[in-house]
Parts: sequence; structure tokens; C-alpha cells
Amino acid sequence: MDLKDYRYNGTGEFHIGEQATTPPADYQNQEKAIKKEIKKEIKKEIKKDRKVLQDAQEKMYAQNQFGILILFQALDAAGKDGMIKHVMRGVNPQGTTVTPFKVPTANELAHDYLWRTRVAFPRSGEIAIFNRSYYEEVLVDQVHPANVLSEHIPGITSVKDVDNKLWQQRYSDFRELEAFANRNGIIILKFFLHLSKGEQKKRFLARIEVPEKNWKFSENDINERQYWDQYQRAYEEMIRHTSTKENPWYVIPADDKWYSRLIVSKIINTRIGALPLHFPQVTDEQKKGLHAALDKLED
Repeated sequence: MDLKDYRYNGTGEFHIGEQATTPPADYQNQEKAIKKEIKKEIKKEIKKDRKVLQDAQEKMYAQNQFGILILFQALDAAGKDGMIKHVMRGVNPQGTTVTPFKVPTANELAHDYLWRTRVAFPRSGEIAIFNRSYYEEVLVDQVHPANVLSEHIPGITSVKDVDNKLWQQRYSDFRELEAFANRNGIIILKFFLHLSKGEQKKRFLARIEVPEKNWKFSENDINERQYWDQYQRAYEEMIRHTSTKENPWYVIPADDKWYSRLIVSKIINTRIGALPLHFPQVTDEQKKGLHAALDKLED
């Protein structure tokens, strides 16, 4: 597995239709029994990765210098919730936050469009996980431009005013926001879980037909499916305009849940593992204080 195959840093062309939604053929073409064994090995590997992540988080929390923002973007049923559950399981909840971003509330709409996500950025030493993010503002809003009329933006009074200039401004805002975050020690990992239309249909059917999954079903998910092509174009444009060397997009084939989880797990550990993490060094003065405290305890 070459993790660079899933990274786009803004260099060269990007066409979403050329991006894989399934694992490599040598995995896909295995017999059912062999794939079952491979799945077991993948689960074991992810378990090892979680232990590596736990150790890194402990150092990061103690060092209190870096923050990690992990954001997941995807169409409905691509597996964002399961990704967070299985890849991030076991991290210290004291140093981790998970924020899902749904339809903006009246209070959120009363602020600038980046406010609700900006205040959820990680503090030093913490990991913040976004289930959807500020990128919704160029995805859902681009497919449904009437949404922008509720954002109280000067000069925008009708849908005709919501044009390409606005999206270009927002792409620029995102690049600048992420560069600012980088300068302040926040590492950003952006994942797009790339699901095929056929696999989405299968997962929607399961939500309807399997009683234990009924609670996941939303009629709105089916309504949004009719805009499939528009969302694909919006994702393509978003990834093209907001991928940089420092903050690339990772396009993850999401038709196979466990294979996608393995890729994300490896990328997270690789990026965090590149940081100069260590437990804080104790100074000579602090050591004297420790010895003094020890003497008091022994008395």
C-alpha cells in the first residue's frame, strides 16, 4: 500500500471520475474465503495502529505544543461514523473532541460562515475530529445556493448573486485558514471518503431492509441522491482548489469499509509520527523541586 496514491496536493490535474472507489484489483479479485482472512488481518493491523496513535497522543498531550485536526467529508452512507468509531477508538477522551456539523442553527447563521467550525479547532495538545466541516459551505451550498441567502452576506440578495466568485473566495478563505492553523501548530488531515453510486444504493437498501439499521435511514438522504452529479462536480472543484502541499486532500476508496479504515489509520499515524513529539524535559530546577517534595513525603 503506497499512501501517496491517495494524496492530492494540488499538483497536476484532478478528476474525480478517475479516482478509485474500490480497493486494488489484487484485493478485489480474491476468493471469498481469502478476503475473509485478509479482513481479519486488516482488523489486527488497525488495532496495532490504534496503540501507536494512543502513545503519540499521550506525548502530544503532555508536550502541549501541537494540535491535530482530522476532518472527514463524504456523501451519505460513505462510512464517516464507522471510520471515527473504529480508527479513533481508544484515544484519550480527555484530549479528544468529535464535532458533527449538521444544518446550521439560527445562532450559527448569525455569525460568519466559518465561526461554528473555527471555534471547534483543537487546542494545543488535543485531537479534534470533524464529521463534515467548513467544506460543507462549498458543497451543500453550491448544490443548493438558496442556502446562502440565510447567511446575511452583504450584496447577496438573490440566488443570482451566488456565483463562482463566491466559491473562489471561500476556497481562498479555507486555504488561508489552514495556513494560519499550521503556523500555530495545528496539523490538518483532510479525508474524502469516495463512495460509488452503486455502493451507496446498497447501503441505503440495507438501512431500509435490515431492522437494526432502520434508525440510520433518512428520507432526506434519498432526496439528496438525485443531485449525485452536482455533488461530484462540487467535490472535484473543492479538492482542486483547496489541496496544497502542506494541506493535501486524501481521496479514500470507500466501497470497502475495512480497507478504507486501514488506509486512513496508516495516513494518520504517518502524519503524526513525523512530528517531533516527546515528553517534556525536566529542568535541573524542577528536579530539585522533585527531590524536595520526595523528602517531605518521606517525612
